[in-house]
Amino acid sequence: MTERKRKIVNDPVYGFITIDHPLIFNLLSHPCYQRLRRIHQMALAHLVYPGAMHTRFHHSLGAYHLMTMALQELKNKGVDITPEEEVAAKLAILLHDIGHGPYSHALENGIIEGVSHEAISQWLMEDLNRQMDGALSLTLDIFNGRYYKKFLHQLVSSQLDVDRMDYLNRDSFFTGVAEGTIGYDRIIKMLTVHNGELMVEEKGIYSIEKFIVARRLMYWQVYLHKTVLSAENMLVKILQRAKALAQDGQQLFCSPALSYFLYNTVSKDNFEREPDCLRLFCMLDDYDIMGAIKVWSEHPDKVLSLLCKWLINRELFKVVLTNEPFDNSAVDLLRQQVAQKWQITDSDLDYFVFTDVASLRAYNVNDEKINILFKDGTVKDISSIDNALISHTLAIPVKKFYICHPKI
Repeated sequence: MTERKRKIVNDPVYGFITIDHPLIFNLLSHPCYQRLRRIHQMALAHLVYPGAMHTRFHHSLGAYHLMTMALQELKNKGVDITPEEEVAAKLAILLHDIGHGPYSHALENGIIEGVSHEAISQWLMEDLNRQMDGALSLTLDIFNGRYYKKFLHQLVSSQLDVDRMDYLNRDSFFTGVAEGTIGYDRIIKMLTVHNGELMVEEKGIYSIEKFIVARRLMYWQVYLHKTVLSAENMLVKILQRAKALAQDGQQLFCSPALSYFLYNTVSKDNFEREPDCLRLFCMLDDYDIMGAIKVWSEHPDKVLSLLCKWLINRELFKVVLTNEPFDNSAVDLLRQQVAQKWQITDSDLDYFVFTDVASLRAYNVNDEKINILFKDGTVKDISSIDNALISHTLAIPVKKFYICHPKI
């Protein structure tokens, strides 16, 4: 009989996390999973919040820990969960971020066309399933919502999933922004299953309200902070310029993995038909991007070198947020000033002066609702409960228009 592997990981947020199943241990040891250690969870937010240096690896382990707690709580309440379902649900949450590219969403907007990280996660999971002789088949069913026990999928992906619980708590911890702290342990204690769906007991209403409000505050204070928007937009513009130069035949310093994505037009078809595409994606992480940016800061192309130099030295674009779209005359004036100061041609000005929209819906009534189970057996969506803090006003998307440009 082979010795059963058991590991404990000391996590700064939750303390000790236990890994005690050989399949989970094998997944954590896989190079595709270890790659998550080299991808920042919060992209370039550390330029605003210096402590935000944690990785996708930290986050997925934290989400795994909360999944373990949630499944145990539901089993204690008499919910039927088999050992196979328990392991599959834990694997599903560990794999939920496997398809994230370097600096999270920058790659999707910069050098890969029309391919989301969710789609890449799906292809990677299917590839891992083949490598592990079908051991992830149930995991894939749960992840994709095909399994008949709907609550298992809801724990992985819904408006009250353990993914959100961990990232709010973890990001709050590492940024020092106290508004994001949630009572994750109480929320988990209040979870229940009714008619096959995940719900929250009546006693947990206030904890859920705080959870939704904390998410709203974290988005505007951290994830959509104007300086974070500035840095991440600059990164996207750098990758777009590098891609344009590469497609034009110019030589750029980059790793073999980054070279593939810059010098080829990569779309959905490449991922589905070329095994090399997925393999090279798994070799791509934050180090490839930042290593290239440091070298590109000396590149003869003025647009690329200026953007890279400014980003690595934290000379970030100014960002102005408003509730109304920007007037064209104001944008044109800024374009003229930038063109004059840095001798930028008209065709290149879009890299330096641009507008966009940041939007957030704190609670989506059209999505997987957070249902509250009352003692008398009635079920109500959190936003429809009398006197609840979460009303339909929080369900209305908030839009903020912004303009980015170098400081003049």
